Amino acid sequence: MAARERVTIREVAERAGVSVATVSRVLSGNYPVPPATRTRVLRAAKALDYVANAHARALVGGGRKMVAVVLRQVTSPFYAQVAEGIEAEAAAHGWLCLVGATGGDPQREMEFVQLMREEGARLVVLVGGVVEDDSYRERVARYAQALDASGARLVLCGRPSPDPDIPALVVEFDNEAGALAITSHLLSAGHRRIAFLGGLPGNTSLDARVRGYRAALAAHGLPAGAAHVVDCGLGRAAGHRAMTELLRRNPDFTAVVAGDDMVAAGVLRAAGEAGLRVPHDLSVVGYNDIPLAEDFNPPLTTVRTPSEELGRAAVRLALRDPDRAAGIRHLLGTHIVVRDSVAPPPAPARDL
Repeated sequence: MAARERVTIREVAERAGVSVATVSRVLSGNYPVPPATRTRVLRAAKALDYVANAHARALVGGGRKMVAVVLRQVTSPFYAQVAEGIEAEAAAHGWLCLVGATGGDPQREMEFVQLMREEGARLVVLVGGVVEDDSYRERVARYAQALDASGARLVLCGRPSPDPDIPALVVEFDNEAGALAITSHLLSAGHRRIAFLGGLPGNTSLDARVRGYRAALAAHGLPAGAAHVVDCGLGRAAGHRAMTELLRRNPDFTAVVAGDDMVAAGVLRAAGEAGLRVPHDLSVVGYNDIPLAEDFNPPLTTVRTPSEELGRAAVRLALRDPDRAAGIRHLLGTHIVVRDSVAPPPAPARDL
């Protein structure tokens, strides 16, 4: 998908039937302009999807070195660490950082991106996995093209690009490899009945983790039917509900791979309420290695994702590579952090 030509202030002036100077006065808001003229100019700018070039405004002192960060929520430890990395790297380069939370609402996300485009943000960073449907693909392509047309750049942080041809930078980590490694760790400890709690079909991050979980089972010779994925989504409450139900319906599992550490927190609570000891009766592993993971009871074995470095890299790479070429992707690695939540499965009654 080729980037469209940037709309110029002269085109807005021609469409509105006024001078370039008049358009400039209307858009800057610093000079009195007749209401009818102002209305014509604003309609023309909207029809042409015109936004003042952020780099041009910087040359006359009006631009801002600003990074806009769009998160699902600010209360998530993972999102908070990514945002911290973005802010730290932006500050190191003398840039300002603004953070907005969408609560997963596409309309709110779109309005925030548009606002930041109008305010001259030079980088807009969308953080975290999403459900990648047709609506999302169209929306992100529109963001990327509109930002590129105004001299800015879209960065997808922790999620793949829905189209390799859109002008966006992608910085993510290997979700599939991390899940494969942590599931293999359980298999190496002797577990064969392993459930995955935290699936969310269509979510780019969680789908990759489920693929890694399934790949590990297959690599150890288990049939496809040995996989048991519970699509409960993320969060401590989701993990608690899903584990409570799993123990009620099928208590024979000896280990759980949680979709993230907060799901693992809910799993640990549900296990304790059921009278199970972790790891003596049940082994539990997480994903992300949030700061609290080592303070869980027991301390959680998990996959360490480079969350803060992910945020730093998003800014660093975007500033180092300002040409906004399409299809640029950077993949960061993960590794296991072994603590106290894994032991061999209880024997012999619960083994296959």
